[in-house]
Amino acid sequence: MSGLAHAITTHRRGDVAPVLAALPQPVFVVDEAGRIDYANPAAEQFFQSGVAALIGRPLTQVLPADSPVFQLVAQVREGGHSVFEYGISIETPRTGLRHVTVGAAAMAEPPGGVVVSFQERSIARKIDDQLVHRNAARSVTAMAAMLAHEVKNPLSGIRGAAQLLESNAGPDDRQLTRLICDEADRIVALVDRMEMFADGGPPARASVNIHEVLGHVCKLANSGFAAHLRIVENYDPSLPPVYGNRDLLIQAFLNLIKNAAEAAPEDGGEIVLSTRYQQGVRLAVPGAESRVDLPLTVSVQDNGPGIPEDLREHLFDPFVTTKSGGKGLGLALVAKIVGDHGGVIEFDGEPQRTVVRMRLPKAPRAAEVS
Repeated sequence: MSGLAHAITTHRRGDVAPVLAALPQPVFVVDEAGRIDYANPAAEQFFQSGVAALIGRPLTQVLPADSPVFQLVAQVREGGHSVFEYGISIETPRTGLRHVTVGAAAMAEPPGGVVVSFQERSIARKIDDQLVHRNAARSVTAMAAMLAHEVKNPLSGIRGAAQLLESNAGPDDRQLTRLICDEADRIVALVDRMEMFADGGPPARASVNIHEVLGHVCKLANSGFAAHLRIVENYDPSLPPVYGNRDLLIQAFLNLIKNAAEAAPEDGGEIVLSTRYQQGVRLAVPGAESRVDLPLTVSVQDNGPGIPEDLREHLFDPFVTTKSGGKGLGLALVAKIVGDHGGVIEFDGEPQRTVVRMRLPKAPRAAEVS
């Protein structure tokens, strides 16, 4: 948003007006008195009002008075830094119900001005997908419990009966009884994998040094599945602790890095791990007035071929995989772990650059490492 804010400050000179007019995202400026001082064509279309009707109009006449956008504008004026909030619902008679991500940043000129942008179907849709991923994980949780109870016990009896038959069977029949045992073992192994999703309640969380977690995972990767790759670590040394469960975070990052390693090319394969602090990133909690701050971002990037277009919307769903012979449970498990931490997982995919990002909460002061 900082570059956009700088661009808006110069719009009266006319040198960036074509750029702003070409942006597909609604962008508008709110002056110190709370009036709209500028709106690009996408904002006109979003609000279903022409620029002449918008300029000089109080924002309270455009958006509902209880809209979180007003809180973000006030927060920018108070703190002077950019803020982003995911999952905001905007509903007016003109716009109808729209789900957007809102970004806001302070402007140098005019004093007290705030530039606001809406992103409706890109980042916001990713956050909406978090609910789908979590619901899918819950469905798998219920399925795991059912399978464990209703499938494993009968399979044990079937396998035992096949072993008894095998002791008195001839060579040809012994092949069939062995096939029964092998298939029973295979189904039990699948159920065991599903039991990873069993819902044991909220995980125990404490202050976790995410760099120590990533360092541990890198050692495991370098000594095994990623030994042939180059792993680059770009960390923000000032990052505060994550409020999380160390073992679950290790499991999540192992899955992500293993996926990246399998996607990266054998020759010249590279994985880049990055951390950064992004102040002002919040997630609206559905059905509640609270909003969760998610300032800690961890990225896993690979230079593989990317994610097929038809799988992108379902990448974190169970049994969806891009790998031949893959079971499609790794990323679904990651989505569940991140969801259990109150965080968000998203990705950007293109050839030679696929980035998966976790946005996680920081540890409260009472839990911080002394």
